[in-house]
Amino acid sequence: MTAPAKTLRSGEPASALLGTLAAQGATGALSTESGIVYLAAGHVVHVESAVTPDLGDLLTHSGALAPDGWWEAIDRAGRRCRVGRQLVDSGHLAAGALELCHLGALFDAAYFVLAHDGPALRFRPGAAHWLGAVRSVPVDTVLRESRRRRELLHRIWPEPDVDRVPLARVPGPDAADLPARRVRTLDQVDGVRTAAQIAMALACRTFHTLVELRRLAAAGLVAPVAPLVPVPSPALAPAPASAPAPVSAEPGPTPRPAAPDEPDTALLRRLLHALEAL
Repeated sequence: MTAPAKTLRSGEPASALLGTLAAQGATGALSTESGIVYLAAGHVVHVESAVTPDLGDLLTHSGALAPDGWWEAIDRAGRRCRVGRQLVDSGHLAAGALELCHLGALFDAAYFVLAHDGPALRFRPGAAHWLGAVRSVPVDTVLRESRRRRELLHRIWPEPDVDRVPLARVPGPDAADLPARRVRTLDQVDGVRTAAQIAMALACRTFHTLVELRRLAAAGLVAPVAPLVPVPSPALAPAPASAPAPVSAEPGPTPRPAAPDEPDTALLRRLLHALEAL
């Protein structure tokens, strides 16, 4: 069943429209300013966001799947919207591993699509994602998890600017004895990159990167870059004041591709073993 076009009202929040579409058992794609939510029979089956790594990035960077295997599945089954099925049937990936990584990517993207609950832009009835059916999630579950993540970030550090603007390192505080994952995140803070760009550089889920960046902000190690102020003409410029302590703008080192997101990979493997045992 697909939702009628009249379901979409101007300015309606995405979360409210998702609830309506779920009640209707709708199938299609709901677009917002931050991404797209794909529905099948009223359940969320996939979410895309420009600020999160896609499923292929997560699978290939974690070592769960070779890049050639991913692109082969795209070529063979993308037009038929059966890429997930192709990965399993070809033996490139176990069904449990695909399901777990897909759910991680879905919730990661859903947080950013629904973080500010902006207005829905368009609903395309009947639209399907090329990945195909992997695992569906009730709309209520997706909305509840997005709220939980928003509340968690607020408890760590209540300033949301950290999530959206370029970040710079703050000189002075001691960064010794930080966990390895936080050190890798801090190394990518260069005064230019945003949280989303840092996550892409690390091939890590963006929400997990936000957690580390907010912890670094709470520790006084990073801060949003102040917006540029127009420079007055020399004739009108006041006498120069003493310059503040400089913020490092040296680019961070290129992350090691061998282990971009070890904690996530380990968690996926433990969950996969538990799933296989069940």
